[in-house]
Amino acid sequence: MQNIYTVKRCKLILAAAAALFCGNVANAQSVQLPYQYQFYQKFNADVYSTSNNIHTALKPLLIDSSLTARYDSLMNYGNDTTHKGWVYRKLFREHLFDVRKEDYTFYADYLPDLTIGREFKGRNTTWLNTRGFQIGGTIGTKFSFYTSGFENQARFADYYDAYVNRTGMISGQSYDRKFGREKTKDWSYVTAVISYTPIKQLNFTLGQDKNFIGDGYRSLLLSDFATNYPFFRTTVTLGPIQYMAMWAYMQDRQEPRFDTFGDNRRKWAAFHYIDWTISNRASLGFFNAYIAPEANKQGVHRSFDVNFINPVFFASSLGPSSQPGNSIAGFNGKYKFLNKHAIYGQFMFDRVQGNEGKAITTTGWQAGVRGADLFGVTNLNYLAEYNTAQPYAYSGAERLSGYTAFSEPLAHPFGANFRETLGILNYSVGRFDLQGKVIYAKYGLDATATDNNGKNILLAFNGDNIPGTSTGQGLSTTLKYAEGTVGFILNPRYNLKLEVGGIYRQLSNTVGTSNTTLLTIGLRSTFRNIYTDF
Repeated sequence: MQNIYTVKRCKLILAAAAALFCGNVANAQSVQLPYQYQFYQKFNADVYSTSNNIHTALKPLLIDSSLTARYDSLMNYGNDTTHKGWVYRKLFREHLFDVRKEDYTFYADYLPDLTIGREFKGRNTTWLNTRGFQIGGTIGTKFSFYTSGFENQARFADYYDAYVNRTGMISGQSYDRKFGREKTKDWSYVTAVISYTPIKQLNFTLGQDKNFIGDGYRSLLLSDFATNYPFFRTTVTLGPIQYMAMWAYMQDRQEPRFDTFGDNRRKWAAFHYIDWTISNRASLGFFNAYIAPEANKQGVHRSFDVNFINPVFFASSLGPSSQPGNSIAGFNGKYKFLNKHAIYGQFMFDRVQGNEGKAITTTGWQAGVRGADLFGVTNLNYLAEYNTAQPYAYSGAERLSGYTAFSEPLAHPFGANFRETLGILNYSVGRFDLQGKVIYAKYGLDATATDNNGKNILLAFNGDNIPGTSTGQGLSTTLKYAEGTVGFILNPRYNLKLEVGGIYRQLSNTVGTSNTTLLTIGLRSTFRNIYTDF
C-alpha cells in the first residue's frame, strides 16, 4: 500500500509543478546535483578549493556557476563521436530521450541494476534484478523537475538478509513486501522532486527524496540512510549565510495504526540549518530538528501548534506543549587547511526525555579530514573519519518519536552507542572509477529481547533501570568491514557502468563470530547511495 500512496504523492507533486511554475523564466539556477558519494568526489577539487566559499554541507547541491564546467565535462566525457550511429550514441553517450530547446529541456532513461554475486562461506548465490527509469528536465532557468522509479527483486548476503528480516526494510529504499517471509526480497519505490528558484538567493524544493547535512561520509545530524520521505524545503542564500528550513512527513510500518488513511503510523519532522562561510577556508553551521508523532498511543491526534511550522531557527525545538516529541540540535564545521584539503566535524546533542519525566543529555561527535588530488595525482580523493554517539541518543519517549523514518535511523546507520573509524580512497581515470573503503567499529548490542543498552533507537526511552550511559555498554561487538569496487563507465549521463566489487565483513562478540566474503559483478546505473556497510 505504501507504494500506491507514494505514486499518488509523486503524481500530485508533478501536477503541482505544471500548475504553479510554468511561468516566465529568469536567470536563476534550479537544477540539483544528485547526491551519490563517489560521484561527488569528482567535484572535490572545485568544492574544497580555497578560491571559493561554496556552501558544502547541505546536499544535494545546486549546480551553480562554480560547478557547471566540471559537471559538463563529466557528462560529456568522450562525446566527440558525432559520426557514430544513433544506437551507439543512445547507449554510450546520450540520454535515451533528450530534448533541448531554448526555453525547456527534457530527458528520460531506462535504469538497470543487474548484479550477480557469490557469498563464499554459505555458498550462497546473491543477485539483484532492478528495472528503473528516470525523467527530468528544466523550464527556463528557474524551474526543474526529476522523478525516478525502481522495481526490484533480490537475494542478499546472509548478514544483509538478516537486517531486512529484522527491520522489514531494504536499507534506504523501501519495505520488503514479504517482510522477511521469503528468501527472495521484493520491493519498489519512487523519487520525485520539483525545484523552483525565483531569484538566485531563494530556492523552494518539494519532493519525495532524501537530504544530507555534513561534509563527511556519515552524518550525525541528517543523513540519506533512511528511505525517501515527502518534504518541503526552502533555502535562502545571502552571501556568506545560507539558511534552510524543511518540513517532512514520515512513517513507521510496525506501530499500530488508528485510522484508514494509509497503512502506517505517521509523524511530522521539522529541520533548520544555518551555514556561515566565515571565509574561503572556514565555515560553521547550526542545526536543529524536531520529531512529533501525529497521534499518541491511544489514537488521539495531537492538535496543531504554529511553532512547528515557525521558520525561525530553534523555534520548533522548544517543545510545543501540544506536540511532545524529540528535539535534536548540533553544529557542523569545516576548515580548508590546504587548497583542496579540509578538516571537518560535527557535534550533536539530544536531551532524551522519558515518559515519566526522567531525562538524560546525550551527545555524539564526528571528526574527519578529506581532500582531492592526493600526492598531486589528479582525481585521487581521500577521506578519513571518526564517529561516535552515546547510548540512547536519538531515542524518544515512544518508538514513533525516535529520530527515524520507516524504522531506519535519520542520522548514523548504527543508531547510537557506537564508535566508528573509517577511511575511503577513490580514483577516477578516463572511464574507470575505483574505490576502496575500510571500517572498524565497536558498539554495544542488547543480549536479550528485554535489554535496552541504548543502540536500538527504535526502543522507547523511559529513564528507568538504564544500565548507564557509557559508550559501548551491553554486548560488546566489533565490526570489521572492507569493500572495493572497480567500475567502467559506459554512459556518463546516467552513470551506467560495468562494476566488479568485493566485500569482507566480520562481526564478532562473545556469542560468536560472523564472517562474510562476497564478490559481485554487474551492470549498474543511477546516482544514488545504497548502503551495505553496517
